[in-house]
Amino acid sequence: MSPLKIIAMIPARIGSTRLKMKNLALIDDKPMIAHAIEAAKASNVFDRIILNSDNIIFEKIALEYGCEFYQRNESLGSSETKSDDVVLDFIQNFRGDIVVWVNPIAPLQPSEEIKQVTEYFIQNNFNSLITVKNELVHCIYSQQPVNFSLDGKFAQTQELVPVQSFVYSLMMWTIVTFKKAMAKNGFAIMHGKIGYFPVSKWSSFIVKTEEDLFLADYIAREKKRFKKVKYHKLVSNIN
Repeated sequence: MSPLKIIAMIPARIGSTRLKMKNLALIDDKPMIAHAIEAAKASNVFDRIILNSDNIIFEKIALEYGCEFYQRNESLGSSETKSDDVVLDFIQNFRGDIVVWVNPIAPLQPSEEIKQVTEYFIQNNFNSLITVKNELVHCIYSQQPVNFSLDGKFAQTQELVPVQSFVYSLMMWTIVTFKKAMAKNGFAIMHGKIGYFPVSKWSSFIVKTEEDLFLADYIAREKKRFKKVKYHKLVSNIN
C-alpha cells in the first residue's frame, strides 16, 4: 500500500433517466454496484472504500459487501448535479491524499487494472486522471479525417494512430489541488497535470441502458466459463 492515504469513492445515485435504479440491477446475481465494491477491495490499493449515495438504501448494500457508507445531501443526487460538486462534498468530509472515483457503471472492470491505473497516477505525479479507451478505427470530425489521410491507399486499421474516448471507469484526483482548483475556478474534474490511461475492453464496457445491462450480465456469466480460444477441427490440419 502507498504511504499516501488513498480513498475509493463509489458513487451511487438512486435516480437514473435511462435505466431505472441501475446500480441495484443484478449482474451475475449481484447488484451492479457490488462489482465495483469487490473490485476496489481486491485491488488492495485503498485505505478506505466508501459508497457515496443520496439514498439511505445503499447503506445496506455497503454493509452487505463490506465497505463504508456516506449519505450526501439529496440536492447532490439530481441528474443536473455536476461531478465536481459531488467530489468536493465528499473530500470536505473525508481526509486523505488521493480520491479515486470507482465507477459502478463499469461492472467488468478488473481489480488488477484499478491497481495499475492508481499506481500510474502516483508515479507520474498527476493532479487529475480519467480513463480512456483506444479505438483503432477510421474517424472523421466535421467531415475531415482525424487519424487517416485521403491521399493514398486506404490505411489498415492496425496502421492507424488510435483515437481516444473517455471511459470514466476510473477518475482520480489529488485532494489538495482539487480543493484549490474548485476555490479558484469553480471546477476541478480536469485540473493541473492531467493524465489519461487507456483501459481494457472489460473496463470500457459501460452500462447506461437496459440493453447494456443484459450484455453485461451475459458477459459476466460467460467470462467465468470461457478459458481459452477454441477453433474449428480443420485448424489441426494447418501446419
